Amino acid sequence: MTFNFLLDDLNQHLSRKTIGTDKGLAKLGDSIINLTYSMAKSIYLTRDNSNNRTIRTGLKVSKKILAEALKNADLKPFAKNRGDAHDMADTVEAIVAYVWLSNKMSLDEIIEVLWKSLSGDISIRNQEIETATKAFTTLLNTMKIFLPEQ
Repeated sequence: MTFNFLLDDLNQHLSRKTIGTDKGLAKLGDSIINLTYSMAKSIYLTRDNSNNRTIRTGLKVSKKILAEALKNADLKPFAKNRGDAHDMADTVEAIVAYVWLSNKMSLDEIIEVLWKSLSGDISIRNQEIETATKAFTTLLNTMKIFLPEQ
């Protein structure tokens, strides 16, 4: 099913700021990010454990991880001019929702980019923060081609 009709108003005045500062997109993107990262982490932990146990996990991705990934991917022009970490995380969430609603990437594709980007022992919190930041940076760099240049 296609949901791009939910972007009709944004597409009339499409710009980086229009996408990156849309609160509705950020709310949708928050759910997409938490779902896809939880799935990616579950896949990674299940495939990477030595005792062949299936591991399912669900968690909320921190604003710090998303804000850092936005900076690393050079997508700060999508954010508010003087935005804090919370605003930058909202921008990441809005970008992810925009790309998904535009049918440019499916949830499966987002999950695949994330889990293939995970590495190391993510049961150690500081290592998980580092690898999750890299994974979201990779995701945003993958999504760049679907975003407006201005």
